[in-house]
Amino acid sequence: MPTTTPRRSRAGRRDSRGDKRRRLIFKSLHDCILAQGYVKTTLADVAKGADMSPSHLLYYFKGKEAILEQYFENVSVSFLEKIEEFGELEPREQIEALADFWFKGEASTVKEIGFMLECFGAAVNDDVLKITKRDFDERCKSHLAKIFDDCPAVFMNNSTDAAEIAYGLMIGLRSAVYFDSDIDPEGAHRLFLTSVLTMSGLK
Repeated sequence: MPTTTPRRSRAGRRDSRGDKRRRLIFKSLHDCILAQGYVKTTLADVAKGADMSPSHLLYYFKGKEAILEQYFENVSVSFLEKIEEFGELEPREQIEALADFWFKGEASTVKEIGFMLECFGAAVNDDVLKITKRDFDERCKSHLAKIFDDCPAVFMNNSTDAAEIAYGLMIGLRSAVYFDSDIDPEGAHRLFLTSVLTMSGLK
């Protein structure tokens, strides 16, 4: 027993340091992508930002792709948990909360939208990212369909179709905010909120 307890304690400290290192690596990748894009970011860039050598970084991840795959999954889970918290609200309040989340929250800045688009682009040729993206899309649309199910009217009389359109509208408006100088997050928020409320018979 005397030797077992210290080993558990040391293991706990090692895990804690490892978690901190991984967070530093994720932050470094995030910052590098914002600064120069995913394609131009090298493993050495990420390692430098995390204040470690490339060989040390490889102790935690197999490469740049593995870092993005895990980071994107973490962000997706975090987003989904937040979105699913809205499920206790009334339909109108849920729609308003979603509009605020996508177009007024921390994830709605032009830089963060750009990061999202970088992840989506990388998912085209990365099977792991593609699976995470597909799961995220499906769960978001399922959440929207449940909202439409509880609304007084549904566009096209089909909650699944309405959810597909509403989700496409959200993705499209976020992309427009990044690429189109004629629309900002506030304008996108207004368009999304007005459109979805109209589609649900709440406006």
